[in-house]
Amino acid sequence: MDNDNVKTKPQRILVFQQKGSGENKIRGIRQFGGDRFIIETYNIDAPLPVLIEHTNDYLPKTIDADIILDYLKHLDLSNDLWLLCGKLGIPVVASNKKSTGGWAITPRTCCALPEMKNLGEYGKLFGTPEFKVKIIDGRIAEISVLHSAPCGATWEAAKQTIGIRIEEAPVHIGLKTQFFCTADPAGWDVMHGKSPVHFSAELHNVALKKAIDRFYRSQDTMNT
Repeated sequence: MDNDNVKTKPQRILVFQQKGSGENKIRGIRQFGGDRFIIETYNIDAPLPVLIEHTNDYLPKTIDADIILDYLKHLDLSNDLWLLCGKLGIPVVASNKKSTGGWAITPRTCCALPEMKNLGEYGKLFGTPEFKVKIIDGRIAEISVLHSAPCGATWEAAKQTIGIRIEEAPVHIGLKTQFFCTADPAGWDVMHGKSPVHFSAELHNVALKKAIDRFYRSQDTMNT
C-alpha cells in the first residue's frame, strides 16, 4: 500500500473551558486545522467557590482524547485535571499557567509552545510562529505560515504584511499580531515587563526576521 495515500486519522482534542474561555482558540483550530482535528468541549459554566475541595463535582471521572487544551480559569480545577491526565497518559497544554504537578505543558502564551512530537498534529501546526517568505524588490511578496498561534492571529497578521518593505515588516507583523491576539492583555508579567499580547508580538517579530534571513541565505546558496 502507498503510504502517501493513507489518510491520517484526525487527532481528538478535548477543550476544557469556563464560560467560553477557549472559544477563540477553538475557532482558529477549526479554521486553520481543517479535518485534521476533531474538537469536543467540556464546559464548566456554574459559579465556583474561591477554593474547590472536591473538584470531582465538576470534572469528568475519565477522559478519552488524544490531547487536552486547558482554558479553565480556576487553578484547583486545572491542577486536578492535570493529575487525571497524567494517570491516563494524555498530554495537556495549559498556556500561561504554572504547573505544580509537572505534567502539563505551560508555555507563556499559546504561540510560545515549541513543536513537540508527543502533541501530534496539534504540535506540528500550532505554537511558536514560523514563516517562509518570498521577497521581491525589497518587499514581502509572499508569506507562508508554517507554524502558528491557534487563535489565528499569525495568519491574519501575515496576510496584512504582504507588500511591506523588509525593513519595516518585522515590526509591522508584531503590531498586527497584537491587534488580532486574543490573549488577556491584563496578564502582565512582572519579571519580563510584558503582557501576553506584547510577548506574542515579539515572537512574531523574531519569526519574520528569521524567515527573511533564510530567504536571503537560500538566494546566496543558489548564486554560488
